Amino acid sequence: MIKKIVIAPDSFKESVTAKEAAEAIERGFRSVYSDAIDVDLIPMADGGEGTTQSLADALKGEIHEKVVSGPLGTPVKAVFAVSGDKTTAVIEMAEASGLGLVPKEKRNPLLTTTYGTGELIKAALDLGVSKIILGIGGSATNDGGAGMIEALGGGLYEENGKKLSRGGAALKKLAQLDLTNMDPRLNGVEVIVACDVNNPLLGPDGASAVYGPQKGATDAMVAELDEALKHYNEVLVQVTGNDVKDVPGAGAAGGLGTGLMACLGARLERGVEIILNETRFRERISDASLVITGEGRMDGQTIHGKTPIGVAKAAKENNLPVIALCGTLGKGHEAVFEHGIDAVFSIVPGPCNVEEAIKNGSVYLESLAGNVAKLLKMGAVR
Repeated sequence: MIKKIVIAPDSFKESVTAKEAAEAIERGFRSVYSDAIDVDLIPMADGGEGTTQSLADALKGEIHEKVVSGPLGTPVKAVFAVSGDKTTAVIEMAEASGLGLVPKEKRNPLLTTTYGTGELIKAALDLGVSKIILGIGGSATNDGGAGMIEALGGGLYEENGKKLSRGGAALKKLAQLDLTNMDPRLNGVEVIVACDVNNPLLGPDGASAVYGPQKGATDAMVAELDEALKHYNEVLVQVTGNDVKDVPGAGAAGGLGTGLMACLGARLERGVEIILNETRFRERISDASLVITGEGRMDGQTIHGKTPIGVAKAAKENNLPVIALCGTLGKGHEAVFEHGIDAVFSIVPGPCNVEEAIKNGSVYLESLAGNVAKLLKMGAVR
């Protein structure tokens, strides 16, 4: 007999947020079970796009808006969240320094900066938080976090004492790094970074070589950026004593992972694990009978750190059945059955175009959830 279900989906991109998806699934179950079961909604994310909204919803937080410097220095409106208890800020660096903020024809990691990300961190400090969760996916930058360091009070200078220009290319001219005026409030703040890549800072598997091309870098630019980051890291090590260039994730977000670890003492963790911990997921499923998860598309890539797998693995620690409701089921989705998911369903009721599916995501989710609930109630699925 089902007494409690935990509903923990990711967002369905361009269709419904994680919270909206969870609410639609709940409506479907309530249409069958009414108030006969306990339902706990835990909107989820994996540290990438949607993490701010998901954690704001899950932690009963508030969204704040701040105008900051974009990747090319032009002002952009960025949002971040603060938890309901005012202790934790949730920031997505893509809000301030993301690739989506730069038109394709203007993408140039020689010039883009993480300065705006540093401004968001400072805005969070202004609100008195003691913990910052920072998602670093989707960056437009390759500056090793130098812009962020500058925004937080660090001084970066050329040989002649001139202030260093922003961007990845300028790092090759870095002669002096002064951290004495870094915001002192950072000393009392825990910084946790949502990072799902294992790249080192330098070399063929590093920030410039692997991610530079998608940010607009040519082969020549990749070589220049890698050399610039190598020099930058040498200065970082000299000043901080922290050589983190080979730590998995050091190359994330154009080397922002390196700057965060070396100068802010940040800890890198898998995105979905951060969300599971912050929402007390394992505690909340301890008395559950069933877990429902989902995402917009489930395929062979889902097993590589995506939200439904993180949810399923945690659920299996309690031997709970897990059902996934998805927008579409792509090639290789069967792999999820080896990673904790017991059954998967596509919410689309029949042939339709993408626009129609996106528009009706909430309706389709509610309808499918109702049908799944009917199966469960009649005992066909346990």
